[in-house]
Amino acid sequence: MPQTALTVDELAARAGVTVRTVRFYSARGLLPPPEIGPRRVGRYGPGHLSRLALIGELRSRGLTLAAVGRYLAQLPPGAGEHDLAVHRALVASWLPEGSARLDRAELERRAGRPLGEADVARLAAMAVLERTADPDVFVADPGILHLGLRLLDAPVPLEAVVAAREALQQHARAAAGAISRIFRETVGGAGHEAGPDPAARSLSAQMQPLVVQALVTAFQRSLKEQLWAGRPSPAGDPPRTAPDAGDAGDAGDAGDAGDAGDAGDAGRP
Repeated sequence: MPQTALTVDELAARAGVTVRTVRFYSARGLLPPPEIGPRRVGRYGPGHLSRLALIGELRSRGLTLAAVGRYLAQLPPGAGEHDLAVHRALVASWLPEGSARLDRAELERRAGRPLGEADVARLAAMAVLERTADPDVFVADPGILHLGLRLLDAPVPLEAVVAAREALQQHARAAAGAISRIFRETVGGAGHEAGPDPAARSLSAQMQPLVVQALVTAFQRSLKEQLWAGRPSPAGDPPRTAPDAGDAGDAGDAGDAGDAGDAGDAGRP
């Protein structure tokens, strides 16, 4: 079943939530209505799936439904699935690292189709999941699982995906090292050879979301420049840069009161 014609049950399965949660978010105005197909059956597309993923990340970060609504309201009206995926990546990058154990049935439910050994090997090569002693149980990185599943059917050789990942890691380590040196030399100051200054550590934690956003934005623009280098832009449609996450959904909203019990009402897993 293509992602452009998902029923509410299929959408919930792909997103890893319940049908009740999907309908609850729709009733709150967080999810746009589906297209009505034959027999008046609602059909959902990639935009709905990406928006559900973004809502889930925001909720995991501690934002209330009211704060999530304000975040989504500040997104550009034409934000598509790829723009939403960028926002989700920015939100996920602020979360503590973690992992989740999934059995094969849950993994296939998220993928929306049966997964063969070649699929599992591809996900493992991309470091999306790790195998365990049980061949039907895996340890997955929730932050990138959805991306890995989307790449399963992409017409990109596994070697190219792995090479791109290694290139990203190499340059990310170099950028992180350079930024860390700048902070140590200009913020940490001298006299802290025994360990980082607590004040500098606190400032670094506060700056992390801004640094991550700056890196993602710079990478997006550089990648678009490289992809469009030597190519004429479509008439009347110059290359469009993805919207900055900016300060939509301020972290301070995480403490909003009034809908603290909504998560339970929605049947969130």
